Amino acid sequence: MDTVDHLMPFVSSAIDAYGVSVLAKTRELAADTAVARGARILQRVFGRGDAASRQVIETVAGAKPDDEPSRAALKLAIMEAFRADPHLAGEVAAMLPRTADGMIVTGDNAPVL
Repeated sequence: MDTVDHLMPFVSSAIDAYGVSVLAKTRELAADTAVARGARILQRVFGRGDAASRQVIETVAGAKPDDEPSRAALKLAIMEAFRADPHLAGEVAAMLPRTADGMIVTGDNAPVL
């Protein structure tokens, strides 16, 4: 659950920036930005997207930034993916940025204490 909480700012930023095409982005993903990191995380979790994951991303993309039910549905879909593939959570956690002392950096660049 902690990993999902930490990655939500990144995946939300990516969906806000790219909308439903977030799973198809490639060139932009080389950048080391929160949006690019979020897109890479979404691609790792959902691949190119089955119908259910695309629907969740479409809902978030079409929602207002403060639409908590949409963000909660995305969070639930990610948690379900982690339950289905126990190694996935560790792989995605490794994709999160860290400070020199190993603390995870959140989407707003604040270290998680």
